[in-house]
Amino acid sequence: MITGGIGESPLRPDGPLKVRGQYAYSSDLWLENMLWGATLRSPHPSARILSIDASAALAMPGVHTVLTYKDVPGENVYGLKFQDTPVLAEEVVRYQGEPVALVAAEHPETARQALKAIRVEYEVFQPLLDAELVAHSPDLPKLHPGGNLVRYQRIVKGDPDATADVVVTGVYEIGMQDQAFLGPESGLAVPEGDGVHLFLATQWLHVDQKQTAKALGLPVEKVKLTMSGVGGAFGGREDLSIQVHACMLALRTQRPVKMAYNRQESFFGHVHRHPAKMYYEHGATSEGDLVYVRAKLYFDGGAYASKTPVVVGNGTTLGVGPYNVPNAKIEGWGVYTNNPPCGAMRGLGAVQPTYAYESQMDKLAAALGMDPADLRIRNAMSEGSTTVTGQVIDFPAPVAELVQRVKDMPLPETSTEDILQLPGGASNTTHGEGVVRGIGYGVTIKNISYAEGLDDYSTARVRLEVIDGEPVATVHTAAAEVGQGLITVQQQIARSELGVQRVILHPTDTDVGDAGSSSASRQTYITGGAVRNACRAVRAKLQEMAGTSEELTSDEMAAALGSAAIEETREYHHRKTYPLDPQTGQGNAHVQYGFSAHRAVVDVDTELGLVKVVQLDCAQDVGKAINPDAVVGQIHGGSAQGLGLAVMEEIQVTDGKIRNPSFTDYLIPTILDMPPMNVDVLERPDPHAPYGVRGVGEPPTISATPAIANAIRAATGLELPRVPIRPEHIVEEH
Repeated sequence: MITGGIGESPLRPDGPLKVRGQYAYSSDLWLENMLWGATLRSPHPSARILSIDASAALAMPGVHTVLTYKDVPGENVYGLKFQDTPVLAEEVVRYQGEPVALVAAEHPETARQALKAIRVEYEVFQPLLDAELVAHSPDLPKLHPGGNLVRYQRIVKGDPDATADVVVTGVYEIGMQDQAFLGPESGLAVPEGDGVHLFLATQWLHVDQKQTAKALGLPVEKVKLTMSGVGGAFGGREDLSIQVHACMLALRTQRPVKMAYNRQESFFGHVHRHPAKMYYEHGATSEGDLVYVRAKLYFDGGAYASKTPVVVGNGTTLGVGPYNVPNAKIEGWGVYTNNPPCGAMRGLGAVQPTYAYESQMDKLAAALGMDPADLRIRNAMSEGSTTVTGQVIDFPAPVAELVQRVKDMPLPETSTEDILQLPGGASNTTHGEGVVRGIGYGVTIKNISYAEGLDDYSTARVRLEVIDGEPVATVHTAAAEVGQGLITVQQQIARSELGVQRVILHPTDTDVGDAGSSSASRQTYITGGAVRNACRAVRAKLQEMAGTSEELTSDEMAAALGSAAIEETREYHHRKTYPLDPQTGQGNAHVQYGFSAHRAVVDVDTELGLVKVVQLDCAQDVGKAINPDAVVGQIHGGSAQGLGLAVMEEIQVTDGKIRNPSFTDYLIPTILDMPPMNVDVLERPDPHAPYGVRGVGEPPTISATPAIANAIRAATGLELPRVPIRPEHIVEEH
């Protein structure tokens, strides 16, 4: 009897080690004779480099080398979508924290002191900081040769000038959120002959390999990458950080080189969520049917493109939400500024518009005199609906059911007797006076997997052999386990497809084909499909060896295999998507959508501006829960990040400079901030996906934020057009 297959919840194989503090993360890497690398970063958001003098640093005992852009062996540029980011700043710096020089030394403290000894002379410029201004001001200084516009996208459906009985408008802003993963960037580069082997924590081994090899001037096969323990990611590890730098130092010194950022440097060393300003107008009939949506979305991409083109694409194509809207005009701009670079973060491109259109849905419900949940149900998409890009949804889309389910969940009791349960109660600032309760809803639609014509695929190699008299499967992929539970998913699929109990996961590296990134909620879908295909190929060959088309028992497998082994490699490609029409934005841009709904209950002390989220309930369609416990864990974790954005998380940027690069000043929710959650998991299989699965990780992050914001508005009656909502917003407006 095989256990731990699809639909069950086997324990994570890395769980006990992590709980005991024995798990090896990338920051724990160590080799004899290794050096320590460190990065000198620009203190200015915009400046010209006039000179770099490293002589004093090189004269320090224990310092082995100092490198600048002149020492980049290959091309001094990389990028996920556009090749626009220097490995090391060459003539100018475009954001505070941009890498300027590298040091390798015998001890990390020696390396840090050497950075202080490097003298860089700058000519400081006035930074460009306002994304909306930059989008409409072509005469401003150009931060890049092609100008300051990364991408403009327009979506037009039906009559963009339609009119309606009831109209509501709003201007909404969302702050810069950090991924706040607990394991800072780190890795170890080891020279191997005329190549290099890099051990690191990342989200996409093969794209790192290609970009690193290009910068090093080496063939791809001379740069091997192996995944080390990842302490969280959430999009922040999609762009390069230490990869090229560590390899450059290792190749120059011919010694292993370890690089590990501290927390402050991590805030400068990775991209963040795009801040946005959004103008929305919703029109509806007097009965509550949506007639049109018009919107303008401005995304601040910071100094380099990273995932800004994708954010604009997702933001506009998902810009009206999971609702039937016959007429729409959505415009999106992603621009360069001298603010910190922004890129991938959980919910890529959907978080910003969801906050805005869900705020609008509450405003529209108030104007109509309708219940906010009922308005959403009335306009909810379903299977057969047409999106704003003209794409017909040909799989289950139970949006109305999700909203109804959270609406029907039991509400917490209202009580002011337990002072400790009130906002500010623990500090004895209230005894219930000024505390009001609000209920709010948030619903979202999020694309799953890559979009707009990209060939999204993964590769899996599966080996079946007899070890100690028992058939054992080994699964080898390059898919990054970043905490989401992919390790159990691969084992579960192999157990179910092959009928074997023991499944070993080969170390994740670039010796097998590309698996794409652990992003876009895609890995269970895409790598799961690849593992399934490879397992089925192995099973077919085994049955051929055994001379049967029937399923084999463990003993029959062992007998058929003997001392032989079967190994098969297969890819999985999902059905095609297509680029958007450049004029109208029409097209089948996405392969699948995920849907979730939240209901938040909050208590607000209107006199002090304090907020307590009392309950946060969620219903989500996951297609098929491969690992039900892991699915609920994803929903809990995503909801926590959404709560953080709603009421506390923001990178404070003034004049292009980060003011709070630490977990002392950048606040994230703790277990004490997370309220009780009722979680309702629906399984409505997608016929186009392996096992009917639907991506899980991102939707709960997206819908949690507007639910909490709408609940705070319901409690206070205030406009509150910006998240995170801070105490002063409530007190000043009240």
